[in-house]
Amino acid sequence: MTIWKNLASKIHRPAYRSLADLISRLIDKGELQIGERLPTHRDLAYQLDLSVQTVSRAYDELARRSLIDGKVGRGTFVSARPAETRPPYLQDLQEERLLDFSNLKPVSSEMHMERMKATLADLSQTLTPSSIFSIRPANALRPYREAAVKWLGLCGVSASPDRILPTNGSSSAMTTAILTAAGAGGVVAAERYCHHPLIRLSRYLDLRLQGIEQDREGPLPEALDTFCKSMRIDALHVLPNGLGPLALVMGLERRQAIADLARKHEFLIVENDAWGPVQPKRLPPIVSLAPERTLYYTSFTKCLLPGFRQGYLVVPEALEPAAENRHLATDWIATPLIAEIAARWIEDGTAEDLLSWQKDELARRNRIASEVFSGIAHHGSPNGLHIWLPLAAQWPESTFVENARQKGVILAPGSAFALAGSPPNPGVRICLGNMGEDQFRYGLEVLSRLYRSRPEPEPFAF
Repeated sequence: MTIWKNLASKIHRPAYRSLADLISRLIDKGELQIGERLPTHRDLAYQLDLSVQTVSRAYDELARRSLIDGKVGRGTFVSARPAETRPPYLQDLQEERLLDFSNLKPVSSEMHMERMKATLADLSQTLTPSSIFSIRPANALRPYREAAVKWLGLCGVSASPDRILPTNGSSSAMTTAILTAAGAGGVVAAERYCHHPLIRLSRYLDLRLQGIEQDREGPLPEALDTFCKSMRIDALHVLPNGLGPLALVMGLERRQAIADLARKHEFLIVENDAWGPVQPKRLPPIVSLAPERTLYYTSFTKCLLPGFRQGYLVVPEALEPAAENRHLATDWIATPLIAEIAARWIEDGTAEDLLSWQKDELARRNRIASEVFSGIAHHGSPNGLHIWLPLAAQWPESTFVENARQKGVILAPGSAFALAGSPPNPGVRICLGNMGEDQFRYGLEVLSRLYRSRPEPEPFAF
């Protein structure tokens, strides 16, 4: 067909993406009709003087955009017009057309936007002056702590309002908690594969971050006990409910053992529960087992809405003044307007409605992941926001990540979460909530096919 030969002079580097864009325009203009069969990879490569690999990558990109569909034994057909497809969810990656499985976010929908619009419309009529004029934390945030008590109850945490410090999300809460538990030059212990922002924070705060040997439930009590006998630690950072990169969930016996060791060796526990009550059949948090020496924090960012930067830090009574002063020094005050929205959503049931919706969506996505990765060993939790995919020996971590990116999928390598001196544990974290369900399933299928294949040298892209 002349239509294909005319494309040859219009292709530029990278050739596969240029070809995909040109075919997309032909479909949009109606020059390629829905249901029309496309040339085979080899035939089109011959007509355009390209490699077969380049044409294959172009077709993969068009399939990712839901514009074409391959039928086994029949060929590849146009399935939709560009205007009928949903754009990639992450706007800053739209130009490169990449699927971002590296960013830990809950699932979002138009419903979330409508709920927020309705709340903001109501706020425009009922907003109190203190929500926008107050700068004194004690006065501005006191009314919102009662709502926090109710939300924390869903997390299994019982705390008086005076022990609750509203924060601008989990990052703010973690910074305050670590500063309260360990001063400059202090020692903080964590799992060898831990929460990656903790690694950066420790460097900035001049803390010594020490890795503790771990198993499928988190830090090993025997290893922690032995370590504490050789070096005094100020705090242990833990992620009991699947939030860590390896998606580990800590059992009740292990939680109690950690609490007992904290009392024995007189260190504080920083409990990261950023997902909040999104997980079903929640075990008692460690703060309920050792409230006198646990700093617990959670937020709405991971379980309700990505941009909803509201968190709660629960501190032992004896550490209330210290925590408030550290928070004043780093953030001064949690944004009262966001605290107002959080309190309204808790009181009027919106927060629980969104939580229930999120639970259903994450449960479905975890089922999809289990289906797509059937026969492939991977770790996850029932409503978790990510899964951990250990890599087989033939797949070096960096090679798998780069091959995935070449196929349009971004992943977080396991090495990003590893503390210095940790034994190799090659794998990738695959986040589940950062895009529409069609793109999500397609991206998982790309990764499944890649995992089941063998590494190949990257062909030269014309």
